[in-house]
Amino acid sequence: MPESPETHVIDYRAAEQLLAARDPRGAVKLLDSVIAAHPENTAARLLRARAFFAAAQLRPAELEFELVLEREPDNAFAHFALARTYERAGRPEHATKHFRLAAALDPNPEYLKAARFDSDG
Repeated sequence: MPESPETHVIDYRAAEQLLAARDPRGAVKLLDSVIAAHPENTAARLLRARAFFAAAQLRPAELEFELVLEREPDNAFAHFALARTYERAGRPEHATKHFRLAAALDPNPEYLKAARFDSDG
């Protein structure tokens, strides 16, 4: 039976649940088929980036977050998550830039704290 758009919505929602249940690899598997069918779906890519990050697959997470930001340069969460990815990968100079962009786009207290505007970094 061919996959329908409804199947992809169900897979996306199930992937959200798997990520919430701390099964990021399961979420990635479901999202792979959604993204194969709908490569332009930024929400699915952002969810897959989060799943890659949660699975400590930092390079794939980085690539997905960057793709999301190419499409949505004003996505504060994507900047923040990419910064966390860089931070976890030991690339603080890249992290600082994206923490600051996130804070500039959205004055969320977590973003502002991470941006460390009061430091020289």
